[in-house]
Amino acid sequence: TWDVKGTTADIMGQKIKISDVDANHYGEKKVNLKAQKGTVDKASGDVVLEKDVVITSDDGSQLTTDFLNWEKEKNTVSTDAPVTLSDAKMTATGTGLKAQSEMKSAQLEKNVTVKVDVSPDEKATQFVTITCDGPMEIDQRRNMATFNNNVVAEQQGRILKADRAEIYFDQEKKQIRQLICIGHVVIQQGENVSYAERAVYNAGDQKITLSGQPKLILAVEEDG
Repeated sequence: TWDVKGTTADIMGQKIKISDVDANHYGEKKVNLKAQKGTVDKASGDVVLEKDVVITSDDGSQLTTDFLNWEKEKNTVSTDAPVTLSDAKMTATGTGLKAQSEMKSAQLEKNVTVKVDVSPDEKATQFVTITCDGPMEIDQRRNMATFNNNVVAEQQGRILKADRAEIYFDQEKKQIRQLICIGHVVIQQGENVSYAERAVYNAGDQKITLSGQPKLILAVEEDG
């Protein structure tokens, strides 16, 4: 159920134009939605939101964009505009979005950049940056994110490339639990390069396991 409020409301046939939209959704979790302008279709209940659109859920996660379509029947939101998704440990940007209104699942369509704070110390920050051509899918029910097409991850001088990457999060610690890279995997650190078809990184022991014709090229310094 949505509770929609605004500063002004103008009725124009089947459309209601609202300024300073402030709406709350009371479902599985509470979601607040704000925008400078909104247009409600009285027949379908669908809403178009424009300018400074912000969706905030009660767990602190947030979506910001400048244009958003909300389809009441499907309970989904979508846009072709640039989007930012953020929570306490992660910020994701991209162009185009499809998501459930409660943000349990979301898909950034293209030009995706994600920064994840992987530091176990709340007072410190240590980021891994992941980019992909897209789409990138977030599934909060499974505590995972999937990156597709031309995936590149960088952290402290180490670069990892793959066709696809799956990240699994530890919900309690708000940390990356496991990273699985699939297809044309390349791991580069300095002049040392590893190749494989699959790589699995486990945060618990901080080890990477390569499979599928793994190959390691080490740079050796020559004396003299």
